[in-house]
Parts: sequence; structure tokens; C-alpha cells
Amino acid sequence: MTGPGPTFVWVGGEVLPADACHLSVNDRGFQLGDGIFETLRAKAGRCTELPEHLARLRHSAAGLAIELPDDVEARVAEGIARLLAAEVLDGPGGDASVRITVSRGVWASRGLLPPRDMHLAPTIAIQAWPVEPPAAGHLEHGIAMVASAIRRDPQNPIVTLKTTSRADYVFARLEARRAGADDALFLTNTGHLSEATTANVFLVREAADGVLELATPALECAILPGTTRSWLLRWAVGVGLRPFEGWLTPDELATAREAFISSSVAGVLPLTRFNGHPIGNGLPGPLTRRARADREAVFGRG
Repeated sequence: MTGPGPTFVWVGGEVLPADACHLSVNDRGFQLGDGIFETLRAKAGRCTELPEHLARLRHSAAGLAIELPDDVEARVAEGIARLLAAEVLDGPGGDASVRITVSRGVWASRGLLPPRDMHLAPTIAIQAWPVEPPAAGHLEHGIAMVASAIRRDPQNPIVTLKTTSRADYVFARLEARRAGADDALFLTNTGHLSEATTANVFLVREAADGVLELATPALECAILPGTTRSWLLRWAVGVGLRPFEGWLTPDELATAREAFISSSVAGVLPLTRFNGHPIGNGLPGPLTRRARADREAVFGRG
């Protein structure tokens, strides 16, 4: 979904060449993955749901006790604007994936945490990439997923934070690659659906009372509260679907009429195969196509 690497990067208030040296080897993000991030989409210089992403950034920072500046929202908004202008992604045709990364900062000594009375200045960096269309065939045929061997613990408070510690997610993508699939889906330690490596999962199903539902794992299922996820739950009501958040099983996904995943940059993508078997008729369904079109229209409005 992204094209060539960026030419510039915004670090600590400056727009710098992307291939320059920016961080100390003692930065905690590099040493320990001690950081947080957000990724969002910007069209023609207008960010989609920036306040929601910045609120989640603050939530993640609070969870790890990373001290953000009081004016971090203003700094980030200015940084994004300057970076998009430098990358020439702020014009009418600009369509960018923007990543905001924050680490605890630089601490030269060893150890998991600096002393209690040591207040580090966080490292804040912003990158932007041009968004490209989905991979060939993903919109026409959908994507395939497999269940990851990694299990998510709903009692683990870290799962609600968007941290830069991504080893579980990298491992899950390797599992998918080895299986010939596009992505992996995490299950909880009780075997219920959680989320994909970079997306929330949805399924369209007929409930016991005959009502057509848009179902997605509840927040208690060890998932991140995606901004697109929230939008889709509101969207469902408008198109005559009953939104449902709860504990879903792999069998419920396998027998759904149609399914899709959602993320801030990719929007909505059809999910048509799980663990080697087709979902529904094995092709993107009409509600999936409508959800994607309606979400892309939101990106267009910024």
C-alpha cells in the first residue's frame, strides 16, 4: 500500500533528509522498542481523524509513562504539514501514509528504566510515504489469512497500547508468508478472534433472529481500538446492518457471508480465505465493496 521511501523525515522540529543520521544509538526506541506510534492517512494535506490518532498516542504514552510535551498535538500537526509540503504530498493529488513515532528518549546507561527522578525528553519523528493502490488482485479476489500460533491475552494491558515493540507481529507475518497467505490473524488464549497484524477484522453474518449483522471482536478481545473500526460500527447502522461487538470464533468467521479487514491507511480490504478455506463464495461481497467505497470517500474529504 505504500510506494518508494520518503525523501525527508521530521525529527524534533526539523525537516531533515531521510538518509541522514537522526537518532542516537542510545535512543530507547532503538535499544528496547520503548516507544509508541500512530499511522494515519492524509489526502491533499488533510489528515483523516488526526485528533483521534493523537488521543490514542496520548493513551499509549500514558500506559508506558512516556512524558509527552504539553503541546505535542500542535507540534505534530505542524510537523505533518511541513513534511507533507517537503514531500510534495500536500497538493490536490497528494495521498500519504503518515507515521508518528515517539520513543522515551536517549539514556546511555543500561537497564529497562532510567532512575525514577530522571525525566527524559522523548524523541518524536514523523515520516510520510505516498499511498499506492492495493496489491494486484486484493480488491478483485480478496486476501487470504491464517491463524497465528501466537495467542493474545486479553488481561495483558500492553495489547491496548500501540507500541513499537513489534516482534509478535513480524513473527505472525512470517507465519503467513510461509503458509502462502497475505496476513495472519491473532486469536486470544481462549481461541476467539482478536485482530490481524495491522488491522481489525469484521464479518457479515445473519444472526439467530434473522437480522444481518456487522460483527467484530470486542475491545476486550486483546485488540487495538482502531479509528476505522469505530467509523465502520457507525457506518453499519446507516446501511441497515446491526453492529455487534463480542467474542467471535474462527468457525464464525469461516461461515460468514463475507468478511473484511480495516486499517487507517488501507481502509477496507476484502478477506476471502481463512486457513486455506473460502469465506462465503470466496469473492469480495457487496457490503465489503460498499464499505471500501464509502471509506475511501471519507479519505477524500480529509
